[in-house]
Amino acid sequence: MLSGNFLLVIVVRINPKLHTPMYFFLSNLSIIDVSFSSSIVPLILVKMLAKDKSISLLECGIQVFISLALGAIECMILAVMAYDRYVAICKPLHYNTIMNKKFCFCLSAITWSIGILNSVVLVSDTFTLPFCRSQLNHFFCEIPPMLRIACTDTWLNLLVVFTSAGLIVMSSFFLTLISYIRIISTVLKIRSSQGRHKAFSTCGSHLTVVTIFYGTIMFMYLRPRSISTHEMDRVVSIVYTTVTPMLNPFIYSMRNKDVKSSFSSKLNRQ
Repeated sequence: MLSGNFLLVIVVRINPKLHTPMYFFLSNLSIIDVSFSSSIVPLILVKMLAKDKSISLLECGIQVFISLALGAIECMILAVMAYDRYVAICKPLHYNTIMNKKFCFCLSAITWSIGILNSVVLVSDTFTLPFCRSQLNHFFCEIPPMLRIACTDTWLNLLVVFTSAGLIVMSSFFLTLISYIRIISTVLKIRSSQGRHKAFSTCGSHLTVVTIFYGTIMFMYLRPRSISTHEMDRVVSIVYTTVTPMLNPFIYSMRNKDVKSSFSSKLNRQ
């Protein structure tokens, strides 16, 4: 998981041919995946092996802050990547003008800033609550399980979570959806079957990751509380904290000819 994402970042960094907007955002995604998993998985393993499985409220808050921020940033980065593919396929002659280096850095900075700000609001809103129980029936700290052990009515907190999820997750998802509707419309107009296949294969990798990531996030945060169970929450959380970050570098890069050829050439030189 970590090696795949680190490998992608290194390959993109050392190969000038990969200094393009698409690989710039892929590097962002890999950094997010590495940080996201590193903030959760090691602590889970340590607690599984240790006799003392407790975690302080401060450690729990830090873990929630990091995971929420990176999760929101990944949602928006996926939307930005969809827009990048839209410009590349639908407006190829204007691609370099629109997706210039300054614009790409601005998009990246905006997504990171919004993700961090959103996390500050949600963590502050949750961890000011009084908690009746100290035991959390979950693999790691997340807002939904934290709200279940609160001593007070959490209706307002749930409203804040739903609003946040709606503004970031749903808006990012619909921006991605709109981009792909335009992409599909353009691709279907291509007369060459080889050209259509190439365009669809490029989009297929992104759509696979989008489906897995958004599907699990929406299921975790946007489903009614009446159908929520501890066991279901734990299974879903494992999917988007470990499985998705592990699959991303393979889906995006290990099947990409540019990345594979770049990696092979570096190995041959050594």
